[in-house]
Amino acid sequence: MAGIHFINTIYTSKSERVSQLNISIPLQFSLSLKFLGSMEIVLSAAAGDLVSRFFSFLISRYSGAACSEETEHADVERLQQLLLRAHMVVEEADGRYITNSGMLLQLKMLAKAVYHGYHVLDTFKCNQLIKADSKEVMSIGLFTSYLGTPVKRFRPNAGIPNNKVGSGCGLQDALLKLETAISNITEFVILLGGCEPMFRRPYDTYLYVDNCMFGRHTEKQHVMNFLLQHNPPGSPSVLPIIGGYLVGKKTLVAHVCNHEKVHSYFSSIVHLNGDNFRRVDNGCTSGRTLFVVKFVSDVDDEEWKCFYRAVTSISAESKVIIISRIESLIRYGSVKPIHLTRLHDEEYSYLFRTLAFGSARAEDHPKLTLLAGEFIKLFGGSFVEAYSVTDGLRSNLNLQFWVSMLKKYKSVTKSNLSVFGEHLSHRFRKRCPVDFTNFLPSPAAPLYLMPPRTEAEVSERKLPKIRIGDIIMNPSLRPKGDFDLVTWESQIPPYTEFCYHVPSCAQRQPKTTLRRKRDPTICL
Repeated sequence: MAGIHFINTIYTSKSERVSQLNISIPLQFSLSLKFLGSMEIVLSAAAGDLVSRFFSFLISRYSGAACSEETEHADVERLQQLLLRAHMVVEEADGRYITNSGMLLQLKMLAKAVYHGYHVLDTFKCNQLIKADSKEVMSIGLFTSYLGTPVKRFRPNAGIPNNKVGSGCGLQDALLKLETAISNITEFVILLGGCEPMFRRPYDTYLYVDNCMFGRHTEKQHVMNFLLQHNPPGSPSVLPIIGGYLVGKKTLVAHVCNHEKVHSYFSSIVHLNGDNFRRVDNGCTSGRTLFVVKFVSDVDDEEWKCFYRAVTSISAESKVIIISRIESLIRYGSVKPIHLTRLHDEEYSYLFRTLAFGSARAEDHPKLTLLAGEFIKLFGGSFVEAYSVTDGLRSNLNLQFWVSMLKKYKSVTKSNLSVFGEHLSHRFRKRCPVDFTNFLPSPAAPLYLMPPRTEAEVSERKLPKIRIGDIIMNPSLRPKGDFDLVTWESQIPPYTEFCYHVPSCAQRQPKTTLRRKRDPTICL
């Protein structure tokens, strides 16, 4: 009986275990199904949240881009309006006699902000063109900075700078500068209305940009004020104008002396140089006289004293203007000297584009505006190169023609760099020999531009004279022997002619092997 009870007990416990197992299996399966269902809900919710966030990101990004484009468009329109207003004031101030030093300082700040604004505006438009039409720009070789063509940049900041300048920050910076300059312009305009107007030039001088002196607004007013003010008792006033080669010193003086009021103020204007300034004759002139003396070297103090005594004996109301590159000559000045430097990048950029397009609208030729920026980089602020090259560019606003001219000029620049170890602009500025052969269609006879002949050589031997634009367009016009090549002739006083002597092919000049140590900071 005990054994039977033990067996029943075991059987009963097994049955209970089986019944418990039968009950727990469907319960666990049910719980698993519930867990999987909840996980599906969680995953579904997470996926929906991710998709929602992704679409929100896309919407915010593109709406932000649209807002950014709208902001840039509004900044461009605002900048154009401010430029028109500020440029109008600068042009009006340029035609009046301003004696207030504070007004001259404000005029200088306003003009600087105007040229900076034009520069940023042009750069922004060029960058937009590159983004919108980069394939075509690259295919025709417009933006040579991206092509990696080996060209030495004389002024790394000239022309079109990096994209950062043309971004929205650049527009806002230009707007801030213009708005700051214009914020106090009301008083300036009121005071300007009380300034005496200068005589109006003939209308035809405004038809051609070559007939007007660009910039130098405050410098012109300083020279004008110096000439029209009374001297201290018994002593003629002396104004030194100091500057580098070909920065416009003589042009500035000639432009001021050409004014009607200056002509009526002085009985005569005498031009001298370092060779003949000692021979001032009291009998050759009388009354209030303006002496313009050009020095290419330093002057002995005793010689200057003799000259100054002679000027004083003619008239104590006479004036003296010194023109030189020698800084030490400022010791002879009785007033603060005027230092002329090359134009700032923004000013030079505005000048070149104005000369290159002439009466045409630069906005109608956006790709040519890109090319203009590349020319600016090559010229390094040179007036002569800007005026001489734009004379040809302005006559033919064809894209392929401009590309061809740019390639030729880059080839000449590279050739002179490799031969002389010096940038082309430097050699033009110093009137050094230049190899210009690569500018002509190949094959061509060597074209070496040598320093201009002296007056004695010119009078002794008359040579044919030809303009550089004519020989580029038609190389057959080149004379067989020696000749003089005119690169540019100024259309305003003092009507300087920039001429080079070109020897015949038989007198081929040997190439120089001197090379300048490469400056790692200058990009190729």
